[in-house]
Amino acid sequence: MERHEFGAAVRQLRESTAPAAVGLPIGRRRVRGLRREELGELAGMSADYVRRLEQGRSHPSAGVVNAIARALRIGRAEYERLCALAGYAAADGQVPNEVGPGAMRLLERFTDTPMFVSDAAMNLVAVNSAFMALGHWDLTGDPWEWNIAWRTFCDPFSGFKQSADDATDHQAVLVARLTSALLRYPADASLAALVDEMRSRSRLFDTLWRTPRPVAAYESSAAFIHPDGGSVTLVGSLLTIPGDDLAALMLTAAPGSADAARLAEIVGVGGEPAIIKVGQPGPG
Repeated sequence: MERHEFGAAVRQLRESTAPAAVGLPIGRRRVRGLRREELGELAGMSADYVRRLEQGRSHPSAGVVNAIARALRIGRAEYERLCALAGYAAADGQVPNEVGPGAMRLLERFTDTPMFVSDAAMNLVAVNSAFMALGHWDLTGDPWEWNIAWRTFCDPFSGFKQSADDATDHQAVLVARLTSALLRYPADASLAALVDEMRSRSRLFDTLWRTPRPVAAYESSAAFIHPDGGSVTLVGSLLTIPGDDLAALMLTAAPGSADAARLAEIVGVGGEPAIIKVGQPGPG
């Protein structure tokens, strides 16, 4: 692998990427494009590691290449070029949905924090018992009942409420992630079918698909209405798991708040197993 060529390509892409194109505020800048710190944050790696990659001093894994491509939202041709320079085949088969060791560690270490792990197509593949204890995820029998994008745009939960601003942020993230997934996995028939069906069923999704909004934030707040009638307001923060092309969403309450006390009460009475593998990526 020509490490210096890969590093030069990453630097060129970073410096030519407009902050607004990846959902970052523009502000006053002394450098072109993105800072190394910004690319690192978007891709789930340190700025120092980005520097070493650009200088040809580190060998990127396939997961790192994919993470950089996702963070910069590059086109298919540029993605394939990065993969070739790094010595890997471009991801173009089925969306991976195996819960790897990194995702399992997250679920195991935060047992009191509601969390789910999803694949690139936004299908939930594993949840923890704290997430199930919230009681809002009702099963409808629909083929995509475990897909968060489908449930947001086409089959919304009755026990999940967001403000207009939070809903806007949430929707923008979902559309951006599905767009990126379809770019990386054009041969995945289930993913293509999901997008087509969502565009047919949801006018809002179709509009956002044709004219995406910039991602303003990768977290949003929501009120979860528990089956007992009470509610708890939590902030969802999205974490990427680059090596497995998965993402984790953690739901937290402000420390010391009434919502934190309510969450502890809800999670404390849950009787589910600690980690539950769920979901089915599309019909069949």
